[in-house]
Amino acid sequence: MASNVLAQIYVFNRTKVALSWRSNADINREMSMNKVSGTAGFMAMKGDGYYSKATIGAKHVMDKAASLVLDAVARMDPADDGSIFRATDMGAADGGTSVDLWRRVFRDVRARVPSRPIEMIYTDLPRNDFAQVFRMIHGQTDINSYYPEIDDLYVFASGTSFHQNIFPAQTLDLGFSATASHYISATPCNISDHVHMVGASGAERAAFTRQGAADWETMLLQRTRELKSGGRLCLFNFGIDEEGRYLGNTGGVSMFDMFNKFWRDLADDGVITQAEYLNTNFPQHYRTVEEFTAPLNDKTSPVYKAGLRLEQVETRLVRCPFEQDFTENHRDAARFAVEYLPTLRSWSEATFLGGLDAGRDEAGREAIMNEFYGRYQASVAAAPEGHAMDYVHAYLVCRKEA
Repeated sequence: MASNVLAQIYVFNRTKVALSWRSNADINREMSMNKVSGTAGFMAMKGDGYYSKATIGAKHVMDKAASLVLDAVARMDPADDGSIFRATDMGAADGGTSVDLWRRVFRDVRARVPSRPIEMIYTDLPRNDFAQVFRMIHGQTDINSYYPEIDDLYVFASGTSFHQNIFPAQTLDLGFSATASHYISATPCNISDHVHMVGASGAERAAFTRQGAADWETMLLQRTRELKSGGRLCLFNFGIDEEGRYLGNTGGVSMFDMFNKFWRDLADDGVITQAEYLNTNFPQHYRTVEEFTAPLNDKTSPVYKAGLRLEQVETRLVRCPFEQDFTENHRDAARFAVEYLPTLRSWSEATFLGGLDAGRDEAGREAIMNEFYGRYQASVAAAPEGHAMDYVHAYLVCRKEA
């Protein structure tokens, strides 16, 4: 990555790491009212532009694999018949990480089908910062929007989980999701000695595996129902690759083990309660390639019977940009720690907040979060070698048969 880009990220992290993105008072109120259950009740990426600025590795994943989407559109060979061409980005967060991928895709679609209006629908959970999505689209942020460049383009949003129906049947041309479908609809159980299923074992690990399989099948069935015949579904999913690697665990320090260590330390130190430690579980399941492809290859599965077919699958590792810059360029451990922690915080904080007792006040919750991520940052600064949030994805492209 160019040093000037990292310098911009570094300034952002130094000045806005404590950015108020979603009121903790709102979280307390919603949880105490118990109006929403499962993952949708608390999950959201950090808003107000924090996510896309801090999580530039997610953008690299999409930018480097945009050709898979372009190739899928080429195989689709859409007719220039004047009908609406509908695309969706599911689990889009603030939209900033995928903006350049969509610029390339919509330029290609517009060239192929000049008579067809294009609809773009961003989807995410109800607590997502959709205001930031539209600010970005309409050029009110420092992100270069594709919107002014594409004629006859209409942008919408849906606060609906991809585990549910989003579109009417047979109305979707191109479905896309990146770095999102590892989220499950609900945590099936508490993990007794870890915060993530990769650290679970026995019956607890099996419960997450079952939940992950059920939600994956549901997600694929929903999209199959929504896709037009010949439509494509492109999914870039966090997973476990053929070498057993997964996000933040690619040969160095395990990120999820570090999360667990510092959250466990807070419980041991009395900063949080033992119950809060046990109630903190990432609502995620990291699938293997075999688990991803099982419902697509099994001719008896509901997904296969519904007409969804696997066109291609592969795994890739995209290196953590902050670790890469530290290792190859500046070698400043304190700077690396300051740059690195916000990308972890941008997507993980909601889970840790969700584990805290709803009776805690806003100031107390914020103090716990700052202490937690502060301990992690200090540890990285003191011994930076091996820390990296390398991205490990399984890339699937599927088509809906006639």
